[in-house]
Amino acid sequence: MILPEIYLARMKELLKDEYNDYITSFDKERYYGLRINNLKIDTTDFVKLSPFNLDKIHWTSNGYYYGNNDKPSKHPYYYAGLYYLQEPSAMTPAELFKIDLNDKVLDLCAAPGGKSTELGAKLKGTGVLVCNDISASRAKALLKNIELSGISNSLVLSETPEKLSSYFPEYFDKILIDAPCSGEGMFRKDTSMIKNWSEESVKNYSNIQRTILPHAASMLKSGGYMMYSTCTFSPEENEQTISRFLNDHKEFELVDLPDFKGFDRGRSEYAFGYEYDFSKAVRLWPHKIKGEGHFVALLYKKDEASSYRCKIYNSNIKEKDIELFSKFKKEFLNIDFDIKRLSIIKDKLYYMPDEIPSLKGLRLLRTGLYLGDIKKNRFEPSQALASSLKIKQFNNVIDLEVNDDKVIRYLKGETLQLQGMNGWNLICVDNYPLGFAKKSNNLLKNKYYSGWRWM
Repeated sequence: MILPEIYLARMKELLKDEYNDYITSFDKERYYGLRINNLKIDTTDFVKLSPFNLDKIHWTSNGYYYGNNDKPSKHPYYYAGLYYLQEPSAMTPAELFKIDLNDKVLDLCAAPGGKSTELGAKLKGTGVLVCNDISASRAKALLKNIELSGISNSLVLSETPEKLSSYFPEYFDKILIDAPCSGEGMFRKDTSMIKNWSEESVKNYSNIQRTILPHAASMLKSGGYMMYSTCTFSPEENEQTISRFLNDHKEFELVDLPDFKGFDRGRSEYAFGYEYDFSKAVRLWPHKIKGEGHFVALLYKKDEASSYRCKIYNSNIKEKDIELFSKFKKEFLNIDFDIKRLSIIKDKLYYMPDEIPSLKGLRLLRTGLYLGDIKKNRFEPSQALASSLKIKQFNNVIDLEVNDDKVIRYLKGETLQLQGMNGWNLICVDNYPLGFAKKSNNLLKNKYYSGWRWM
């Protein structure tokens, strides 16, 4: 692996006596991790169930390394959304971010969804999770991961921070900004990132970060918390970006993050302008932990009275509009829905998060939980609904054992021949939902979403 000379000189100045240890880390294999989805399964239950060779990531509550011979992306439990595959250091921001039930949370630069899915799990279906990525193509991957994880209280958008700030002023309790960056911390994981690195790219990303932060700040309530993270080492994108922001926003202050073995602290000597205690922030290095590189800082918006309130969206849906869904619900579902939160958009029925503003004019990929389609004489449930359910919430269930070959056949989209109740069935693996099928005369018409099928 060949690193740019200018980069090496910068790292030597930054790391000093630790420089050789850092360079030596490139000779070691990278680490692979999975984070258990506690929205669907408890950590202890998954560890008992797991077919993988797991080793705890010590600074996380639900993160594990898995073995080199394991293939978790080709296992039915992955398709059941029981875990998310994530580089270990990238688990840190969402792990350290304290989320309370009923919080309104924004993940501003969210794709592909690793941090969003953990934030959603911490909310446990309460409050609202707004997941945004300015790239429409990346936001599609974000949407898949949100729905596969079973998150039912989210909005998925593809907008600029500036436009979002006009819709959500002082709305959020917590905001995570995993900012676009030069990616120095991921050079070992993805060597293709090295060729795109330059001092100019560091400067450009720093400018982007400085543009994003004020818009995020305007969307945070007084008394709220904003977490900033990058997967890079450059002080220009970390301490200097935050110190510049603090210089201009006196209502914010740094908050102390917890310490774990192998964690380094931020460097106050690199702050821009005034003195700030960056020992409250965290740096992760690949020569100190079993993972790659990250920077994480937590900011508190001082609690000051604010009279601003967003205008809350109200649905005008009527009972007659959802008669087909109501019939489906009565026959198959053991779950209640607040009719005031239901919304129909182009014959698609959604269950909106509570207390959201009007979203007209935004580029939305998903508005809440996509329940299904209202057809001429029937309601067809969605894959997203299946992924969000617990096994007890659906009346007709076909539960397959993980080693049953019919599990993979179902995930491939095949028609199956099985005993069971006619009509809609929820197909599960070891009690965890995979998707829907419609049964008639012992034949199951496969309704597993074609875009998610086993390849």
